[in-house]
This record gives sequence, C-alpha cells and structure tokens, in this order.
Amino acid sequence: MTLNAEQRERLIQRALQMRAKAYAPYSRYAVGAALVSGSGAVYAGANVENAAYPLSMCAERAAVFAMVAAGEREVQAIALATENGGSPCGACRQVLSEFGPRALVLVVDGQGEVVLEATLDQLLPHSFGPRDLAKGP
Repeated sequence: MTLNAEQRERLIQRALQMRAKAYAPYSRYAVGAALVSGSGAVYAGANVENAAYPLSMCAERAAVFAMVAAGEREVQAIALATENGGSPCGACRQVLSEFGPRALVLVVDGQGEVVLEATLDQLLPHSFGPRDLAKGP
C-alpha cells in the first residue's frame, strides 16, 4: 500500500499517541502502533505488560486483534512508535503476516522520525502462513 504524506503523518501521530498510553512498568519500553485496514479504518494498540511476563501483549498485536474484533481481516499498513525505533518482534511479524503479508511497515522513533520503512514480507521472508497448512481430509 502506498500512503500519501497526510496519511503517513496521521498514522505516525496515532502510533505516537498510543505509545503514550502504553503500560510498561517492567521494561519501561513503551510501544504504540496504528494500522490501516483493508477498509481504510485505523486501529491502534499499545503494549501492555504484566508481572507474569509471558502474559504481556505487544502494541502491534493489540492493534491487529482490535481490527479482527471489529470484523476486518486485512492490514494495509502499520506504523510503530518506540523510543529508539526498534522494529517489530518476531511474534508480531508473524501475526501481521497472517493479515497483511505485503503490508507497509513504518517504524518511527520517539520524535516521529521514520527509521525503517519496509514491507512485511521484507521483514519476515519465507513466513509460515495458511498456505503451509495441510488441507482438510
């Protein structure tokens, strides 16, 4: 997906806003995400940590799950905001690939500067997906 300058800026600003809402008392690594669905709607998420660490949720997956809960199934683009421009973890890349294998990924730092722009299939080549599952009996 190609975003015009205004769409890019709105998506980045929404990711930065979500970063401010993150609950990250343990890692202190706040992350915000905002994605554009197939319909053009924007869904957002923030990371939410838990004292039982494996129960934490990344911002990217929170945004995807919000999109799915709203009845949508396609990610066109996603912006991710972190303090230092850290890229999506492997689990988030895998979840994103389920709904947008060629989605545009924008990673921005705490000031909103784009530090990485790529497609999801560039970030997760040879991903595992529905095509890899055996067909029914």
